[in-house]
Amino acid sequence: MAQGIPSDKVIITVAQTGAITNKSLNPAVPEQPEEIAASAYECFNEGAAIVHVHARDAGGVNTSEVDIFKDIHGRIREKCDLIIQDSTGGGPNLSQEERIMCLKAGPEMASLNMGSLMRVSGPYKGVAWSNLPDEIDWYVEQMTLKGIKPEMEVYSHAMLGEVRRLIAEDRVQPPYYVNIVLGMRYQGAEPATPQNLASMVRQLPEGAIFNTTAVGAAQATLGVMGMIMGGCVRVGLEDNIYYAKGQLAASNSELVARIARIARELGKEPATPAEARQILGLKPLATD
Repeated sequence: MAQGIPSDKVIITVAQTGAITNKSLNPAVPEQPEEIAASAYECFNEGAAIVHVHARDAGGVNTSEVDIFKDIHGRIREKCDLIIQDSTGGGPNLSQEERIMCLKAGPEMASLNMGSLMRVSGPYKGVAWSNLPDEIDWYVEQMTLKGIKPEMEVYSHAMLGEVRRLIAEDRVQPPYYVNIVLGMRYQGAEPATPQNLASMVRQLPEGAIFNTTAVGAAQATLGVMGMIMGGCVRVGLEDNIYYAKGQLAASNSELVARIARIARELGKEPATPAEARQILGLKPLATD
């Protein structure tokens, strides 16, 4: 059973950019470091505590370039104390070695994808998104060496087995942070339904804090459900480019503001980055 977070708090993560969404889909998607940092600061002011970071090169293509990640980090840190969580998912154009290079930029957290999926559409159709057990072990080893907390991303019930294995092998330390991601359009990913979310939450290991990420139209509804069940929530243009049916979101901060407003209606105040660090077992910043 998950341990949850304080009942009057919620940790909000904003995933601003991602590997797939771009300005051709929604002009508000931030791609360059200055855009990403400016958007992150807007989200911080609306109640986000964690920013999930993907990097793009000058042409808007997914990149693993460490200096670009460092540039993004530096620009965010100049503005606020958001928890910086880098993505090791990268993009379909990046190798395993490239995907993990972001750790050299020194994030506080990083995504740890807990299983493999198959791409079923687009130019990379038929190319596996590989996260085999030995690859997972290598990633978590590198995170541990650098003092980076894994954000364990699970896309199906089966991937919870890898979470349990890492815990049993003492490869991760409590509080375990598990991000339940539903609705990805990959073979092997489970749909974004209330039934799947409830089932996966019930099967979380003892000592886990969970986050709900729903891709597409279910972002807000399952996010609210996750909060009611005692979890954290992720919103942002990486996962959903719309505010409502047929209405593109004007910004990442608009999505954060909505979920923060609903959280307060539920009696849950968005945790500050400093509060989130304490809840998640992260070291405080010198400015905290």
